[in-house]
Amino acid sequence: SHPAVAEAAVAGRNDPQTGQAIVAFVTLKGGKEGSPEMLQELRDHVGKVIGKFAAPANIVFTPELPKTRSGKIMRRLLRDVSENRPLGDTTTLADPAVVSELARRGREEASKEET
Repeated sequence: SHPAVAEAAVAGRNDPQTGQAIVAFVTLKGGKEGSPEMLQELRDHVGKVIGKFAAPANIVFTPELPKTRSGKIMRRLLRDVSENRPLGDTTTLADPAVVSELARRGREEASKEET
């Protein structure tokens, strides 16, 4: 784990070159916002600790992760966001606004990749 990270989850997305690419959804400690420097630091950290093969293709910084009322991370929704697909059933979310914000941030990250 990285000292600046409060919480993180990963999902795969289709990638024409590798088949699957890793997308990390990261909440930083203290409510801090992500930066290009932090993004690179986290990629480097994963590369050193686990291996370069595990470094995320994308990192989406988010204030919160989508969770059920019982506190479980809804990875299905993370996959939907990483694939830029319509969100499935969100009725069990503790806070539906979280996934809307996450989808917005995911779209922003995807558009950065295309440029």
